[in-house]
Amino acid sequence: MTAGMALAQAPASSQAERIAALEKAAGENAATIAKAQSAGDNAWMLTSAALVLMMSGPGLALFYGGLVRKKNILGTMMQTFAMMAVITVLWAFVTYSLAFGTGNAFIGGLHNVFLRGVGLAPDPAYAPTIPLQTYMVYQLMFAIITPALITGAFAERMKFSAMLVFMMLWAILVYSPMAHMVWGVGGLLNAAAVGTGGLAGRFPCLDFAGGTVVHVTSGVSALVTALYLGKRLGFPQKAFMPHSVVLSFIGACLLWVGWFGFNAGSALAASGLATSAFVATHFGAAAAAIGWSAAEWLRNGKPSALGAISGAVAGLVAITPASGFVTPMSALWIGLLAGIFCFFMVVIVKNVFGYDDSLDAFGVHGAGGTLGAILTGFFATWVVNPIFGAGKATGFFEGNHAQVFNQLMGVLIAWTISIVGTLIILFVVDKLIGLRVNEDDERAGLDLSQHGEEGYDWEGG
Repeated sequence: MTAGMALAQAPASSQAERIAALEKAAGENAATIAKAQSAGDNAWMLTSAALVLMMSGPGLALFYGGLVRKKNILGTMMQTFAMMAVITVLWAFVTYSLAFGTGNAFIGGLHNVFLRGVGLAPDPAYAPTIPLQTYMVYQLMFAIITPALITGAFAERMKFSAMLVFMMLWAILVYSPMAHMVWGVGGLLNAAAVGTGGLAGRFPCLDFAGGTVVHVTSGVSALVTALYLGKRLGFPQKAFMPHSVVLSFIGACLLWVGWFGFNAGSALAASGLATSAFVATHFGAAAAAIGWSAAEWLRNGKPSALGAISGAVAGLVAITPASGFVTPMSALWIGLLAGIFCFFMVVIVKNVFGYDDSLDAFGVHGAGGTLGAILTGFFATWVVNPIFGAGKATGFFEGNHAQVFNQLMGVLIAWTISIVGTLIILFVVDKLIGLRVNEDDERAGLDLSQHGEEGYDWEGG
């Protein structure tokens, strides 16, 4: 019974009875909401949100920070940390609404600006057993790490002020529409409603945790940014060696652990599907680490620690869209292929074309995300996730051959919006405030030139 019905049925002569009826109806509504919610689901989702935030800082900050030269470690880590603050505020103001608010097939509307209407009641369209505010903050963590991934491509040469403006515009113009198309209600690529009779997308693309939304967009945008900015001073004649593989090693391990929140959390419940995604994530990372190390061993005569951790990250990237749709054995295949493929992209393709993707954001995230999204269309099975209905073929190997086309459409759209959107933003920011530090500042390093401090005490002590 709704509050309006209860009020209408109360005797008109008694104001006290009207108030009592309204309070009773409100209590019934609250009880219904409480019954629908799950304390276990909410606890898991809040934990997952914290795990995903850990992927940004300290995970990605350490991983990227160790890969640059000493004079740029704080500048590199600060870029990731800045995203934790700036993207959070922007998300509250407008980007959550653009990504998940009611809109059209391409972008959400402005109904939820300033988090209006994002309260503690669930929204069945997204997650029926947790508060909408929990879902909102969980998705925020994805919005934070995605632009932070791009910073690996332009490490050691972009102005901090330009980075901030670029990332804010990118979050609005690239990330928000892509997130809405894949995960938003009525989105062009949304597959979640196919089996329920809801409003499904024109091209239902399977992306469990962000293969297209996070990794393809960030990776492709990273390549565009690296090409637009040009090479670092001295590249490729001068060797740019990581100053601390130890820091990167710790960061990669934190990324691996945090990724369980990224993928298993995308089940949006403490359920069997979360378990399946957790297992697939771990298996994919392990197989990719082996694949990259084996390829490196064959080519160079020895496997490196940097290669092993890079392979693990490549596997985590590739298994992300598939994690909630594939079996453990399929996850092993996806990871193995990703490790070998990303090694090829980073070691061979990058050298052939000569572009300066400083920390291989494209070679790992753009290439790995693209491969993973396509392979999802092959390996997905209804036994793991009957997203199209119980017993209905999900992936190519089950007989749903059209799904590979849908995956390709998702990848194509992600590539297109990333290339076009990033180029426009870079051009505008470059004309307004300039993108790149001057040569003297680049030689001095970003730590001193952009932040007036150093990451290490050069005099000992």
